Amino acid sequence: MLLPFRKVAISDRPLQFNEQWDIKELISNRQDITAVTPLTADLFAEQATGGVVDVHGKVTAGVDMLCSRCLKPISEHLHIDFHEQFKQGEQPEDLPEDDDTVYVDGEDIDLKLYAEEAFLLHLPFIPLCSDTCKGLCPKCGHELNEGDCGCDNEVIDPRLAGLKDFFK
Repeated sequence: MLLPFRKVAISDRPLQFNEQWDIKELISNRQDITAVTPLTADLFAEQATGGVVDVHGKVTAGVDMLCSRCLKPISEHLHIDFHEQFKQGEQPEDLPEDDDTVYVDGEDIDLKLYAEEAFLLHLPFIPLCSDTCKGLCPKCGHELNEGDCGCDNEVIDPRLAGLKDFFK
């Protein structure tokens, strides 16, 4: 999915990109992700003022994960708003902090890299089946969302553990 600068610069209409590709290698190091659907990018590139090329659209993918507390399977479909601005040439020294323009060399930009980056940034760091998920009992492994297991999970400060039997 290469973005040709010159073609966008001379076109009076937005250039449309609609592509789908496999991203299993991107998430191969994440053990909480069990499956992923191909990433679909539906993007439009058009020339903006000052020689800037504005790329916007949607990036979508389906992800099957495991809850980080109770290990239940979760299925999410991510709809990511994509917006990047590109400009050819060297990045100026006095660039304002709020300027998100990406300065590139060459005639073509591979938009797949930027779409994959947007996908990775929108993945949940700690996936949860619900905000109130209680997780698993650390002693017996019972799922605490289904009810209490009866285990004594009182945490005693190890520095004071010797005083536990003081009054017995």
